[in-house]
Amino acid sequence: MRAIRVLVDTTFAVRGHSGTGVYVERVIRALNEAGVEVVEAANTARRAPAGGGPRSGLNWATDAYWTAVELPRRARACDADVLHHPLPAHSSAARCPQVVTVHDLAFERLPECFDRRYRTYASIAHRRAARSAAAVIAVSETTARDAMARWGVDGSRIVIARHGPGQEPDAVRRPRDGEPKHFLYVGDDEPRKNLATLREAHRRYAQRAGASALPLVLAGIDELPDAERLAQLYSRAAALVHPSLHEGFGLTPLEAMTTGTPVIAARSPGLTEVCGEAVLYCDPRDPAELAALMTEVASDAQLRADLGERGRRRAAEFSWARSARSHIEAYTLAALGGHG
Repeated sequence: MRAIRVLVDTTFAVRGHSGTGVYVERVIRALNEAGVEVVEAANTARRAPAGGGPRSGLNWATDAYWTAVELPRRARACDADVLHHPLPAHSSAARCPQVVTVHDLAFERLPECFDRRYRTYASIAHRRAARSAAAVIAVSETTARDAMARWGVDGSRIVIARHGPGQEPDAVRRPRDGEPKHFLYVGDDEPRKNLATLREAHRRYAQRAGASALPLVLAGIDELPDAERLAQLYSRAAALVHPSLHEGFGLTPLEAMTTGTPVIAARSPGLTEVCGEAVLYCDPRDPAELAALMTEVASDAQLRADLGERGRRRAAEFSWARSARSHIEAYTLAALGGHG
């Protein structure tokens, strides 16, 4: 019997660095190594998000045609056993079962952090796609519970596939670089990432620390550094500070833990599920508490060493090979269950 053949929509992997892009790239590599026959299909006509206006309308039309017409055509052409959407989508003309990945339901948990038009669209379209899929991949127990409670997805069709770390192996092994030079944030500045609280916390920390205060480096606001530069930033950081109001998984803290970088994170279900007791937690809306933790970490080398070691041990529990095995479980469930 031939290996299961899966057509994967890789559009998000060719649109620049993002959490979804990292996921697509890494899991496809692991699936190939596990013997799955992966066929990649990318909508290269799709442009970057436009933030509203005529170009957003053009993007919507491009996405709709790709999902409704082009993906089913390519699935038929390669005789795919399963069509995998790495973000929730549904191709009604597809003849094979479909699988979707659900990363988080932040737009429903934190509606105030999202544009009303996007929130309304995603709540309808993503729910419909998840409920129509033959199998749903959830990146965490947190996301699985949300999908069942908020969208009514049948738990028997959900497979949990946790991510592996985002760093390349050669960058992971980079040694810690002496005394810390800065605090580090990695990510964009969308509202749920809570950068206002981070900036205020750093201001309070710097006021208290005076001349010895470490600067705050924001990596990824305009453009994410390449892997080597990012590894260097991690190696010189007193801690990664991750103030996000909600995460379905927490790929960036996992990445930092893999490198041995201490992590200070806002407490939320997805992050506590991934990070366990390996990081320091704060109330995401309390800059004073976050500032106090930054002060503590900056001044205590033993605490930094302890957090780094605890983080490495925790991160070792995650891998893309394990994620790939869970994906295969979802593909098999979908293939045996029929169309979706």
